[in-house]
Amino acid sequence: MQMWMARLFGTAGSQMLMVAIGWHMYDLTGSAWDLGLVGLYQFVPALLLALYAGHIVDRHHRGRIVAVCFLVQALVALVLLAAGYAQRDSRALLLGLSLVLGAVRAFQMPAQQALTPMLVPPLMLPRAMAFSSAGSQGAIIAGPAIGGLLFVAGIGVVYAASMLLFVTGGVLVARLRYAHAPPPRAPVTLQTLFAGVDFIWRRKTVLGAVSLDLFAVLLGGAVALLPIYAKDILHTGPWGLGLLRSAPAVGALVMSIVLTRRPIERHVGRTLLVAVAAFGLCMVVFGLSRSFLVSLVVLAVSGGADMVNVVIRQTLVQLETPDEMRGRVSAVNSIFIGASNQLGEFESGATAALLGPVGSVVAGGVGTVLVAVAWFRLFPSLAQRDRIVGQKS
Repeated sequence: MQMWMARLFGTAGSQMLMVAIGWHMYDLTGSAWDLGLVGLYQFVPALLLALYAGHIVDRHHRGRIVAVCFLVQALVALVLLAAGYAQRDSRALLLGLSLVLGAVRAFQMPAQQALTPMLVPPLMLPRAMAFSSAGSQGAIIAGPAIGGLLFVAGIGVVYAASMLLFVTGGVLVARLRYAHAPPPRAPVTLQTLFAGVDFIWRRKTVLGAVSLDLFAVLLGGAVALLPIYAKDILHTGPWGLGLLRSAPAVGALVMSIVLTRRPIERHVGRTLLVAVAAFGLCMVVFGLSRSFLVSLVVLAVSGGADMVNVVIRQTLVQLETPDEMRGRVSAVNSIFIGASNQLGEFESGATAALLGPVGSVVAGGVGTVLVAVAWFRLFPSLAQRDRIVGQKS
């Protein structure tokens, strides 16, 4: 429960921080390209550091790594707060701090993913993943919504609130106690760094699941363009942006509660692929919508579909990975996740600069559906996967 609470605070802080940075950047520059650059600047350091981060996670106390990551993000929020009050905020500062956030998350994501299986028995992992996701989605709902409301008092209040949440989460994780036996010290070699890559490559079901998320969300993500939709298409203010950012999490929260009570036990591969296709269809509808209410509903449905993807994929990866490899495998998985999120934000911004925001979102949604259809043929072991627990690739 302590780890669950820590992730709750950390996720809420992260969501509030990203809403603030996105609105801040668009307010400063009015550029879809710059919104995309925020995602790219977070992805590049995460990509460069991911394999080394996995090596560190497998050899050090994972809870302490997460705690340090939370505290560094609190410092980022503090710098943005101080810069705003001193009127020293700028495009360069926002992009520079995006690099810091990307570097931090290179360590945080694999440490969090590899820590969860150490706290619950294997048979309980699917439910634990769903329960953990429920808390995270609750924070994703609350974070942007509260952040949007706090914008009324000024962006500095949003940065201060996110800083407080990061500090609280960091303290909770630092106090976490679990059995940790440090492995024998080993030099960093290419073999140890790429062990996670080799592990995933040799297990085609796992490779299919993580690569599906990469290409589907890379094409179908519209998060980076939400400030444009809120301001120029749906004609709402920061409060509307907060609700749009929260809507997918509402659907994800509902779905995670359902999966906690009724986990998916059969036809998991087919369910995963159908869920990704449904996510793509939702993006097409969102891209064409001019109604704020319709946009909220389809974003919520997309969040529910994505939650099915998240729970199946993460449980599958963790259960098929031995503990001594979980940090490195989770690091590779985090590259795929980071590419689908941060690099997807850059792709959305870049294509929006060429096709406009509507063309970017609609084309991405269609691409996501096509990827899901292609994966039925490219990864038959994934499409035919029946159960998560008790069936190996």
